[in-house]
Amino acid sequence: MSGTTIEVRKPGLSTTVQDGGRAGYYHLGIPPSGALDQYSLACANALVGNPDGAAALEIVYMGPELVFTGPATVAVAGAAIAPTVNGEARPVWESFTVREGDVLAFAYLTAGARAYLAVSGGIDVPEKLGSRATYALGALGGLDGRPLAEGDVLPVGTGTGRAGLVVPEDLRPRMGKEVEVRVVMGLYDHRLTDRGRDTFLDTTWTLTPVADRIGFRYTGGRLETVDREPPFGAGQDPSNIVDSPYPIGSIQVPGGVEPIVLHRDAVSGGGYMMVATVISGDLDVVAQSAPRTRTRFVAVDLETALSLRTERKERLARMHAALGG
Repeated sequence: MSGTTIEVRKPGLSTTVQDGGRAGYYHLGIPPSGALDQYSLACANALVGNPDGAAALEIVYMGPELVFTGPATVAVAGAAIAPTVNGEARPVWESFTVREGDVLAFAYLTAGARAYLAVSGGIDVPEKLGSRATYALGALGGLDGRPLAEGDVLPVGTGTGRAGLVVPEDLRPRMGKEVEVRVVMGLYDHRLTDRGRDTFLDTTWTLTPVADRIGFRYTGGRLETVDREPPFGAGQDPSNIVDSPYPIGSIQVPGGVEPIVLHRDAVSGGGYMMVATVISGDLDVVAQSAPRTRTRFVAVDLETALSLRTERKERLARMHAALGG
């Protein structure tokens, strides 16, 4: 630990400690958690000299008010929610310093949904199952397994960041009110008729206010399913299946209406058909979608999905190179 701590004067709407995630326990019902927008987390950490997956604060819609008890280098990446230090504006996507007694707060959100505040040395809460990520539904990780509350104190690790590093504009994600999310169809899209499949891909879906770390629910159409005699163990609803594991990013459509994209705190399995799965890189796009975002799901094949994963890794490498790392 560096000796610097962060005191929470106001917690914001929902601020949690998140890192790269908790791998290796999903088969036991413990999801990976971690930052919903992994790219923005990596950028914020790189700006302050931390590893990509170091623990930072995930800020949703409305930012916290924090007091630093010592000096630190900090950076904010992700959603457009400008930080202020003692009331003076500071940039996003750029590292800057805070001193003992400084108050870090945030202006109103203007684009996106989630911002990441990284501090040189990382947020030094204890690791749980190899990660500091908060899984609030299971009261695991982070600070006492929950979002931040007024009066909390966060320890900061030892780090040596420097101010003035900037993520170039062309390496920052665009965050609009209309987005495309690329998906691989399946595992259960055979439960849809051709018309139902076309409806899924041709509809412009609107994100509802039900959009959190567990899942993002959309409205806009109804999917037609194939008539069937329900197998033993499945319910009567046409979207029911015999229980199956849920991949992170899989899209279930209970009752054929309101698709739900399962995200990093989702349950590990259940009895709804999954008509498609969001490719790993576009989970960041989902994460930055605010309610009423208009969304089109675009089908790609597995080969394309793997190619896009490689492109994402190359983009991360270019970001690090731009920051001199």
